[in-house]
Amino acid sequence: MHAGKGVSVAPEPLPHITVDIVSDVVCPWCIIGYKKLEQAMERLSDRAEFSVAWHAFELNPWMPPEGQDIATHMRMKYGVSPEQSKGNRDRLRSAGEGLGFTFANHPDMRMVNTFDAHRLLTWAGSLGGERQTALKLALFTAHFTDGRNVSDHETLIAIAQETGLDAETARGILASDDFADDVRAEEAQWEDRFISGVPAFIFNGKYMVPGAQDPDVLVQVIERKLLS
Repeated sequence: MHAGKGVSVAPEPLPHITVDIVSDVVCPWCIIGYKKLEQAMERLSDRAEFSVAWHAFELNPWMPPEGQDIATHMRMKYGVSPEQSKGNRDRLRSAGEGLGFTFANHPDMRMVNTFDAHRLLTWAGSLGGERQTALKLALFTAHFTDGRNVSDHETLIAIAQETGLDAETARGILASDDFADDVRAEEAQWEDRFISGVPAFIFNGKYMVPGAQDPDVLVQVIERKLLS
């Protein structure tokens, strides 16, 4: 049946695609991967709607609260010399520039424990995906761009407040064990699904794409698996 003259027909709703991202806030490839995902989602914005949820993964769950300076960490974990470590950071900085993200490579940069950051991210996720993404991106910027300590409670509270979250609620969470079991359960869940490195992107709960893939690759996966 044709619509009558002057009667508008509502467009068909776009398909909805969920993107679960397993990552850590001190993983440089996680922010690079997300920036590439943003480009892919933008290219497909007229064909699908996307929602993003972040999930906990700790690169260094054994890391003490005081952390390690980055050169020592890279040498101990990967056998990388200070010169190689600097070269890697320079390559990351170049990659970040091309995606609109700044890796500042502070000389006193440290690798830190991220468990409490994940607790706050789990709380933010309970308030909505956009609020969680805002906090996640702020934590990436704090660590890689501004050289802030994302294991320090006062720093975490300040970052939460900067993204519009309630500072006193954040303080109460960090002073307690709130969301600790949630984070551990989530980490175990992804380990059970054989995710041992990040980032990992899971589309509609079915199709997993590992690593910081280029936008072309992500677009192809989405088109072939979800929009065909």
